[in-house]
Amino acid sequence: MENASHNILKLSGMVSSDPEFSHESHGTSFYSFKIEARRLSGTYDTINALINEKLLDECNFKTGDFIITNSELRSFNQKSDEGSKLIVSAFVKDVAHAESECFENELILTGTICKKPVYRKTPLGREICDIMLAINRRYRRSDYIPLIIWGRNARIADSYDTGDVITVTGRVQSREYIKVIDGEEFIKTAYEVSVSSIEAV
Repeated sequence: MENASHNILKLSGMVSSDPEFSHESHGTSFYSFKIEARRLSGTYDTINALINEKLLDECNFKTGDFIITNSELRSFNQKSDEGSKLIVSAFVKDVAHAESECFENELILTGTICKKPVYRKTPLGREICDIMLAINRRYRRSDYIPLIIWGRNARIADSYDTGDVITVTGRVQSREYIKVIDGEEFIKTAYEVSVSSIEAV
């Protein structure tokens, strides 16, 4: 299934947090920061990003700068006292300063459906389907990316099954929700892919 995987994220926007050390892997240091990308509606998605030390030194950006990146969408499970949480991030492979304000958030993914799609309707009758997509990468690792699909595409997605290979286009979105822990409400942020098109491979 290696050849079926495809993961391209064109992400540009404003850096909304200074890079901070995240972790070290195979002798390379990685830093995390956030990028704000504006939607057509005027609202913003705040997206987690990871970059290696070499690229960061070459570009040397800071909060408030606009940058253009070629990235991949990656995921990992973050464990805490509340349990395990899937963290989705843009893994920056190439970066440059933008000459002016710019926003781009375009994603193409090809992968394997790893859980049965969940189809439902909102109280207002809007159709939604959730899919978890597994995307292979090097060293026998996989990224697990949550997809949210609306309307007619939701009905198409509901016809697929575990093990099917699909290609989707869309954007990375951040969505706030309220989680109740021991009777207390906390505002949390979920990261997912809002799908604009979907097809079987």
